Amino acid sequence: MTKFMALKDAISQFVSDGDVVYAAGFTHLIPFAAGHEIIRQGKKNLTLARATPDLIYDQMVAAGCAKKVIFSYMGNPGVGSLRIVRAALEKGQLEWEEYSHFGMITRLQAGASGLPFLPMNQTAATDLERANPLIKRVIDPYSGKEVITVPALNPDVAIVHVQRADKNGNAHLWGIVGEQKEVAFAAKKVILTAEEVVDESVIRSDPNRTLIPGFIVSAVCHVPHAAHPSYAQGYYDRDNEFYLAWDKISENPETVKAWLDEWVYGVADRDEYWQKLGAEKHEMLKVAALMSEPVNYGKY
Repeated sequence: MTKFMALKDAISQFVSDGDVVYAAGFTHLIPFAAGHEIIRQGKKNLTLARATPDLIYDQMVAAGCAKKVIFSYMGNPGVGSLRIVRAALEKGQLEWEEYSHFGMITRLQAGASGLPFLPMNQTAATDLERANPLIKRVIDPYSGKEVITVPALNPDVAIVHVQRADKNGNAHLWGIVGEQKEVAFAAKKVILTAEEVVDESVIRSDPNRTLIPGFIVSAVCHVPHAAHPSYAQGYYDRDNEFYLAWDKISENPETVKAWLDEWVYGVADRDEYWQKLGAEKHEMLKVAALMSEPVNYGKY
């Protein structure tokens, strides 16, 4: 069975109500297209895990997809709070677990390694320990000192956006690399969306850039512009205007509903969404080419 499929089919087949879903990407390569498809398909009772929830989880919570969030820093980057997620937490409508950034990555590293937990050095964030009983202290058997431990995180589904992949799921990504590799190895299923789907020879030409190997990938979906309003290094820029606009949109449930109706439910897929953005926005988000130097993989 081929792994290459439409995003709509991948979400239908691999994301189920009640799943723990991790949409990867740290500022960069955030898989908004997959989040919107999850909303369109009406998935419910999801636990949404992410190191930085960003607007993607504000939108999914607004659409009624989530019962819980697992996160480190939560906000609209450079703007302020995620108004919708914050309001749901304050009203007791959403369960939550909070960790430090390093705590979240350590959880994924434990999950990827097949370990039940991993230790960390103590941090200044002792309030997190009081707020989250899953953060525990144990004695280091070598030094006798206390260390913090966090439990493994093994999402049911990881969604990772990359610059390019082959149809088997071997994927290249570059620029700001977040937790994509760790979550892909920790998750039970991996949905990969890619700006480009290329021949296997392209991937093989630069093996050190292959951070995600095909054998752990469940689905490969060709979805150009899938990260908007975040960005894809070398393909398009971050849409800072939208991050500012969302702060105003999210102030009012009626404007949030209107935005979802127009930009998520009102379009069939990412292609239609991108065309709806229009030529002026496309031009604004264009990036100039800035090529890295080639490397020589020749044998001696």
